[in-house]
Amino acid sequence: MPELPEVESVRRGLEPYIAGRTFTSVEVLHPRANRGQEEPLAALLEGRTIAAAARRGKFMWLEFADEDLSDPARDVLFIHLGMSGQVRIGAVDSPHVRIRAVLDDATPISFVDQRTFGYWRLAPWLTMAHIAPDPLEPDFDITAAARRIRAKKTAVKVALLDQTVVSGVGNIYADEALWAAGISPLKKASTLRQKDAVAIVHAATEVMRAALDVGGTSFDALYVNVNGESGYFDRSLHAYGRGGRPCDRCGTELVKTVVGGRGTHYCPSCQRRGAA
Repeated sequence: MPELPEVESVRRGLEPYIAGRTFTSVEVLHPRANRGQEEPLAALLEGRTIAAAARRGKFMWLEFADEDLSDPARDVLFIHLGMSGQVRIGAVDSPHVRIRAVLDDATPISFVDQRTFGYWRLAPWLTMAHIAPDPLEPDFDITAAARRIRAKKTAVKVALLDQTVVSGVGNIYADEALWAAGISPLKKASTLRQKDAVAIVHAATEVMRAALDVGGTSFDALYVNVNGESGYFDRSLHAYGRGGRPCDRCGTELVKTVVGGRGTHYCPSCQRRGAA
């Protein structure tokens, strides 16, 4: 699933094309792409003007000009990328196009999703109110996020993936953040020192900013930005996907294991601080 840098890359690419524009047509080509919607999506969106594209963590949505943006019960259009969702500007010739929309300046928007885990859904913003702030939000409180991590009785890797603790971090950037902070992913979160929990969140912030600078991480053609371009942060990874290779910091062979059902990569030597 795309993580914060990938979703933010899509949001940044999308917003210049859609802000202030009005949906003139919307066509759902696969029912899973609009699952959970009781009314036809075209009837809900056509004629509505988009105010902005917004995001928290891995979750992106469109705000509408006729809604009070300060009202948590306002309707927004959630665009969930799932495992392989792409929001593309322009007409796309693909059997995996699931939704087609056109704006009032004739700009086409295509939602392409090979695995059909993604969706568009109009719903109250409140449905995601439980999602924690992410590290790139202006008022993000790193101390509070660290305390939320330490309140968990799971392995620190599992706590870092909990979107109610800190949002936006997925498997890739959790491994990278823990490597950068020198903390074992096996360490029980509740036994972390506060300064170590802060170091983990700080490392996650920095690694996601670095990934965002190069458009995120792409391992295949399933994640691309709105113009069909891939991200290049896979060239800068130190831990994720590197099991069996030497650690870039100390040369020890990196270990691949499973933590909380997720493939996890770490250095057993220089990530001993806080080791289980």
